[in-house]
Amino acid sequence: MSEPQKIVVIGGGLAGATAITTLREEGYTGSITLVGAEQHLPYERPPLSKSYLAGDKAFSDALVHDQAWYDDNDVRLLTSTEATGIDLAARTVSVSGGETLSYDALLLAPGAEPRVPDLPGAGGASYLRTVEDSDRIKEAFVAGGRAVMIGGGWIGLELAAAARAAGMEATVLELADLPLGGVLGEQLAQYLVDLHRQHGVDVRTGVEVLGIETVGGQPDAAPTGVRTADGVEEADVVVVAIGAAPRVALAEQAGLGVAAPSDGGGITVDQHLRSTDPQVWAAGDVALAVNTVLGPLRVEHWDNAIRQGKAAAKSMLGQEVSYDWLPYFFTDQFEFGMEYVGHGSASDTVVIRGSLEDNEFIAYWVDADHRVSAAMAVNIWEKDDQLREIVGTTVNPAELTDLR
Repeated sequence: MSEPQKIVVIGGGLAGATAITTLREEGYTGSITLVGAEQHLPYERPPLSKSYLAGDKAFSDALVHDQAWYDDNDVRLLTSTEATGIDLAARTVSVSGGETLSYDALLLAPGAEPRVPDLPGAGGASYLRTVEDSDRIKEAFVAGGRAVMIGGGWIGLELAAAARAAGMEATVLELADLPLGGVLGEQLAQYLVDLHRQHGVDVRTGVEVLGIETVGGQPDAAPTGVRTADGVEEADVVVVAIGAAPRVALAEQAGLGVAAPSDGGGITVDQHLRSTDPQVWAAGDVALAVNTVLGPLRVEHWDNAIRQGKAAAKSMLGQEVSYDWLPYFFTDQFEFGMEYVGHGSASDTVVIRGSLEDNEFIAYWVDADHRVSAAMAVNIWEKDDQLREIVGTTVNPAELTDLR
């Protein structure tokens, strides 16, 4: 494969920006155009529910690069611009405003968007994806107010912790018996629930939300509460955090392979991040990629966006790279700070080493064949490399330690 002369990247997030960075670092001198729907320079999203939301960091700290970097590296940025169509045969991308961009290689990294429930009043709730969303939530988190989070996943729990830090009453409404029970297992999920309750978060499980009450009953008006079978939970702010859906409409319309939601959703790509069209790649939240260890996998985390952005860039340049790393993510909630490596299963046995009471431990997910599928370090730091060495190996569970 000859090196492309024109590369177009659709998506102004971390995966797209990392790909562009890698292209220039690898010596690529051809044309690069990035198409981003948001008005901002590409930025990282984890701070939106963590340090930026808490007011500890400025938005500029979340930028991947400043404007000078893109200027110095001859990258054309089309911000506030929507990609409206892809013509695979002509190798062109149509964008809002009427321009048509030609490409030799195309990277799709448009990310995902929050899932909006089919509920009365859902338009009046807040959702977290962009910096503007974070700003609105930050402004609404006022001491003495009442915040209700619909959904007890990582984002819902992080927002509950942020609401408490702002001096609000915080309630989490979760449909399942335990938040993150399918990810963490019963013992650790209960540990996390107990932690939040100790900090004053009202975590309610097995709750079906019937609707969001709004001012005057208008569908897009400000929320006043959340209606469940037990009545209405009054609220000054309601945040829906029930997951995200990959932005696949553009790829689907173009005729690229797209997985059904029941199969994980996303643009289907191989272990080299190449799609069903040989000139198109996908990376980040939108990519359902073949992990050489774990099989088809779509991961919505910061580390994966970086790694896939780098791999896709090198693959576009004809280098031999593969999606062979283990998923990684992290969170901070109250005194619970953790790093997780691997891809555990609800059927795995969870082995705890260390002290749940002292909030310092390592959890291992071990399958029926004594293979470690995942590991999580809680407030035991700088163990990431050791965890990666352990995950995927077959062990005697009795020999697992907290690595200290």
